[in-house]
Amino acid sequence: MEHQEYESKLKELEKNVRILTKKLERSEADRHQLENVSERREMVLKNVICELEESQIALRNRGDELENALKNLKLLQMKLVESEKMSALGVMVAGIAHEINNPVNFIYGNLNYAQTYFQDLLRLITLYQEYYPEPVVAIEQEIEAIELNFIKQDSEKLFRSMTVGAERIGEIVKSLRTFSRLDEAEFKAVDIHEGIDSTLVILNNRFKVAAKNYQEIRVIKNYGKLPLIKCYAGHINQVFMNIIDNAIDALEELFLSKLTTDTEHSITKQPQIQINTEIIDNNWVEIRIADNGLGMDEQVRTKLFDPFFTTKAVGKGTGLGLSISYQIINELHGGKLDCYSKLGAGAEFVIQIPIQ
Repeated sequence: MEHQEYESKLKELEKNVRILTKKLERSEADRHQLENVSERREMVLKNVICELEESQIALRNRGDELENALKNLKLLQMKLVESEKMSALGVMVAGIAHEINNPVNFIYGNLNYAQTYFQDLLRLITLYQEYYPEPVVAIEQEIEAIELNFIKQDSEKLFRSMTVGAERIGEIVKSLRTFSRLDEAEFKAVDIHEGIDSTLVILNNRFKVAAKNYQEIRVIKNYGKLPLIKCYAGHINQVFMNIIDNAIDALEELFLSKLTTDTEHSITKQPQIQINTEIIDNNWVEIRIADNGLGMDEQVRTKLFDPFFTTKAVGKGTGLGLSISYQIINELHGGKLDCYSKLGAGAEFVIQIPIQ
């Protein structure tokens, strides 16, 4: 009896063990399944996070691209405005030169005739005085009133000065015509010195204002013997205009600055712009434009040709003049444009253009 109960309990125990074993197996399977699900979820979550990070990076890159595109668009817009201004200036200057040239030619052409006629009248009066040395009182009084003898002596100087003045106007008109090449797009051989001289004529008014308010700016020209250079003449003249105009600004700043006593300069020093030209290495034309203004530190000098960089007050500069000049020389003509300067030691711009 006891043996039967023992076997019965043993069988029941074995049955319970089998049930527990199956439950354990099911639990283990459920655990593996849950682990697999968790791993898949974790993997999905990691993928989602990676995708989000990639999207964020792509969005950031896209934002940077749009920002750069906006900057480039603004730069292009400013360049177009600057180019249109210079082109309009060229057209205006050409028109003024043409309008002035006609009446000046008329005056200059008739001065010789006027002088001849006047000399003929003086000779006739001299003949009258020889044959009628005793004029009536009224004529004698009129001769004294108009100072006839002084008129005879001064007439030659008078006509000479008028001729020189007309010739000077003619030279100015020629310079204006040379400078008005700004709107020319033709690549052709030109005289670099004519371009520099015409630019100085255009800026002559600024030199006069500086002389009136401060001290006269002296321009020293040391021109070497140069061949005709093939280039875009109008664009090259634009570079001369930008650099010389900046040099005038620098010299005006010298006299307005209260820091001149801390530099090598003094208010009594003669402000000057020196322009040197020469051929170097038989293949390059070099133009050096230097001023003895306040100069600039290295931090400013390294940013000088960056678009929109300017040290001028708001409204006095766009920061595009030197940037455009750099592109004209380096990119359009395959040349080089550099600036050498130290604070208190002036600045020198060096332009190099290949002859061929």
